[in-house]
Amino acid sequence: MIVFISGGARSGKSELAEQRVLSVAGGSPCYYIATADVYDDEMAERVSRHQQVRNGQGQAAQWVTLEATLAIDQAVAQVPDGSAVLLDCLTLWTSQVLYASELSEEEGLARLQTAVGSARARHVHLVIVSNDINEALPPTDPDTWRYLAFLQRAHCWLAAEADSVVEVVAGCAIEWKSGEWKSQREGSA
Repeated sequence: MIVFISGGARSGKSELAEQRVLSVAGGSPCYYIATADVYDDEMAERVSRHQQVRNGQGQAAQWVTLEATLAIDQAVAQVPDGSAVLLDCLTLWTSQVLYASELSEEEGLARLQTAVGSARARHVHLVIVSNDINEALPPTDPDTWRYLAFLQRAHCWLAAEADSVVEVVAGCAIEWKSGEWKSQREGSA
């Protein structure tokens, strides 16, 4: 099952994604693919806040974190077949593809496609989180426009490929595309 969850900043999308992953894991380890590159105090605080939420769920030992600022395809390949995985977040990953790597946009999208294809083939329950930043007026500077266009290209591809697409607005989940979400791993392929 591939699930795409998007929403605005601080909308509750990561919390919803964590709940979905935990519901599938059934007590087995959950894998957290972290795309953040901690480069300043604000980012360190955000990472710490997400870790505290996971620890506060009483499930700290259940989460296995894999750092993958770019190689999301390799991170997905590391998890056992049938695992429950959270990839958080596509927004940060996209910025690193464009501005902190030698990857072309096509190479970046190929990594996303490989990650999703691998998850599907191996019955990995993959939940991908991303920010919806396309709600304002179009940007006027070329770098921001390039970033927005690439992120939306990734979103459109992922929404078409995903079994379930959810938007979170003010803590409320809106199912735009619904796949049956199993609470148990058996029979959910």
